[in-house]
Amino acid sequence: MKIVISIDSFKGSLSSMEAGTAVATGIHRVNPQTEVVIKPLADGGEGTVSALIEGMNGQKVTIPVTGPLEEKVQATYGVIADQKLAVIEMSEAAGLTLVPPAQRNPLFTTTYGVGELILDAVEKGCRHFIIGIGGSATNDGGAGMLQALGFDLLDANEKPIALGGQGLAELKEIRCDRVPEVLQECEFRIACDVTNPLCGPNGSSAVFGPQKGATKDMVADLDGWLMNFAKVAQAQFPKADPLAPGTGAAGGLGFAFQAFLQGKLEPGIDIVLETIALEKALLDADLVITGEGRLDEQTAMGKAPVGVAKLAKKHGKTVIAFAGSVTSGARECNKQGIDAYFPILRQITTLEEAMDNEQAAQNLADTTEQVMRLVRKEEN
Repeated sequence: MKIVISIDSFKGSLSSMEAGTAVATGIHRVNPQTEVVIKPLADGGEGTVSALIEGMNGQKVTIPVTGPLEEKVQATYGVIADQKLAVIEMSEAAGLTLVPPAQRNPLFTTTYGVGELILDAVEKGCRHFIIGIGGSATNDGGAGMLQALGFDLLDANEKPIALGGQGLAELKEIRCDRVPEVLQECEFRIACDVTNPLCGPNGSSAVFGPQKGATKDMVADLDGWLMNFAKVAQAQFPKADPLAPGTGAAGGLGFAFQAFLQGKLEPGIDIVLETIALEKALLDADLVITGEGRLDEQTAMGKAPVGVAKLAKKHGKTVIAFAGSVTSGARECNKQGIDAYFPILRQITTLEEAMDNEQAAQNLADTTEQVMRLVRKEEN
């Protein structure tokens, strides 16, 4: 029997690979000869770097970069050397959690550090990039990132515009003379799970600006400045479409990647599943196991376990899911390809006890063992 395990992290408790290993332990208690393949799982958001690095023999790199408030921060990204692949979460360099609530103001926050991460990865030989752009503190249209990469964003006096969303008010010209030629060799896949355009009532400023500290007046200004940015960019870059779905992600960072770097905006789970080659692994599988810390109606709306289930169902595979907890809304997961799901808590416990790494691994292994005893009986 062959079983493929691709299970998301149990946030705050087990990493994706730790969860997969616990499931494998439970399986082998029942039948040590079962072939088990563990594939790391994430959805392109928080935890993607850790999952892919841990599961694909990569390494983490930590460097100082320019943070959202122009101060230095330590940012970590992943490198999978044999694939020349860098895995970056933009929030490491320009995330909302890096800005104290009292200082949140998208007029000033910048994506400059994201560009610095990309340049560092390029210097280390990376030519393929997976970049998660959730959790941003910025609304600068990716201008800061572009400036770090060598794009000259100039005002009417041919001087560099200021960092932050405010700088776009002065933008008149974009020059590319200093952009490293090696960027043309790079492929950027952007994990983008929102479809908002760059501008307008559903754009980045209107929808996401307030949570980053934007007032009503700021939203109007930022929206207009982003439109100006798009118009200036369109003179040179044919993909500079401010109405394209996803260009409003991360305060317009999606726009910058698509327009200037030929980036492809894709659902994060699709990128991860292709990167880990899950489909190839499950072609001859007898069973597929997935899950995450909490299964609910949100899971059914396209989160990582459902992505696994849909791919498995494409090939007619049975899918089981494990979770730390489930809600009544988790029934929707059955409609999305998860044949059965099981919570792993085995007795009344405190949240702290349930989240303990060793306890969670034991609970997951024990629950898997009992499910697999039933599977074995049905096979016989």
